[in-house]
Order: sequence, then C-alpha cells, then structure tokens
Amino acid sequence: MIFAAIDIGSNAVRLQITNVIRYGDSTTFKKLEFVRFPLRLGGDVFTQKRIGEQRESDFVKLMQAYKILIDLYKVDEYYACATSAMREAENGQELANRVWKEVGLKINIISGDQEADLINKVISYHLGEDQFIHIDVGGGSTELNLYNGYDKIAAKSFPIGSVRLLNDKDRHEAWEEMYEWIDKYVDSKKEIKAIGTGGNIKKLFEVSSGQKGEFLSIKTMESCLKDLTKMDYEERMHKLQMNADRADVIIPASGIYINAMKRSGAQKILVPDVGLKDGIMAYLYEKNISTAGLFSFRN
Repeated sequence: MIFAAIDIGSNAVRLQITNVIRYGDSTTFKKLEFVRFPLRLGGDVFTQKRIGEQRESDFVKLMQAYKILIDLYKVDEYYACATSAMREAENGQELANRVWKEVGLKINIISGDQEADLINKVISYHLGEDQFIHIDVGGGSTELNLYNGYDKIAAKSFPIGSVRLLNDKDRHEAWEEMYEWIDKYVDSKKEIKAIGTGGNIKKLFEVSSGQKGEFLSIKTMESCLKDLTKMDYEERMHKLQMNADRADVIIPASGIYINAMKRSGAQKILVPDVGLKDGIMAYLYEKNISTAGLFSFRN
C-alpha cells in the first residue's frame, strides 16, 4: 500500500509519500517522495492572528501541487494535519474548507495533544527502561511527554515555538507553565534522558557532528548554540549550509530544548530521525492493516 502524510507546521509544510512493504511478519516503510516547503504560516498568525492573503494564496497553490503528487503516486490513503499556526489562525478552518472545495484535499486541524499522540506512535520504539522526557519543538508550540520506561506518565502542549519566539519575545507565563509541569511530573530521584524531535534538533545534531544512535550531551548543545549566536544570519546559511528558514529559528529552538532539559535534569538527548510525518504513517498503517508487523523506516 502507498500512504501519504502532509504535516502543515508553523514554519514549513511537508509531504511524504511512503510505500508500505509487508514481508512475512515484518513491515518496512520505504520513502518514495519527500517535499518540504518553507511557507512559514506562523509569521502571519503569531503577529496578526490570521493567515494573510499572500500566504493563503501560496498555501492553496502548494496544496494543489501536493495533491498532484498524491494522485500521480496513486496513493491509497493520505492524512493531512495542521498544527499550531492554523489552529490559532482566525481564518484557519476557513482556509481548510477552501482547500477542500478547490483542491479536493482534506485538512485536519489537530490539537497539541493529538499532535503529541501521533509523534509518540514512533517515539515509543526508541525508549528504554529509564525515565525519558520527549521534547518536540515546532514553530508554534512545544510538546512534552514524560515516560517511565515504556509507560507514558504525562503529556502537555505549550505555546512556545521557534517562529513564535522570533515574533513574540514575552512568553514568561508560558515558560513558567512549562517549568511547573516538568517539576510536577519528573521524578528527580531517578535518572532522566531526553528524546528530541523536530527539524531544529536534527540540524543541531548534524552541526555538532553527532553519530546516529548516540546521545548528544547538553554541554555540546550549549557549545554549539554559543557558536551559532556568534554568527550572523547569512554566515549560518553560508558556513553551515542552512536553509533561510532554518538559519533564524535554530537559535530560539535550541534554547527551548536546552531549557527543558536543564529543568528536567536531563544531561543528554537522543535524536531519532522521526517526526510527525512518521507518526501519521504509523496511524495510517494501524488503520489499514489489522495484523501487526515490525516497523522499519528506510530513507
């Protein structure tokens, strides 16, 4: 079967098309196509509470392009979900309705809890017997999930995100709420490790020359962030080959990961190459395949 996932974030909009290959008792997810477009819906929403006319027009064009790819690949089922920017936009649902009418593509505007649940469908494969805090930083929100071994103890979404911080520096109440949540649920008597998802932690891991499957220490993260802040916007794009929409948000995003880790007591973070799009694939798999198989994600 062929599935498609569309992740409409506050910074970028991603499409992934995947072939689900079943062989015996195992199942492999083989990526056929991946497109990421830096539309940055949050640039409008977090300053004026709505998606502006130009970005609205661009968004409809982008959905038309994604729908063409979905049709060309003869996708069996797709799931498109929009996160914090569209759910906070005054015209978010109106835009989703327009896309359905003009393009024939259904967009689901999901809550922070639903977003976390989707991501956790694939995060669970990277857990161990220890206490883990999962930190997912997006453009508009940060989702935290606390695990004791393989059991999820608590989860919450906070209105702190990389794009949001670029436009709205005063998030004192949101930070305090996040710190109180961490203090309430983290068992300070037990060792805790972090798992990080999101484009910025992947880039920070890459910049730090991290090795796949290894943890990144908080000391290395702080050192990398210090080096990044010494560079200007253009220098980060040139020297580190960052996209324009990554070169600015990586600094506030890195700060979110580091602050959450410090508050929880985590000294290192695992950065698996999974995210919301992979959670959507797992959701579609569970929905369509009744016999459980072993998951394997290939690029």
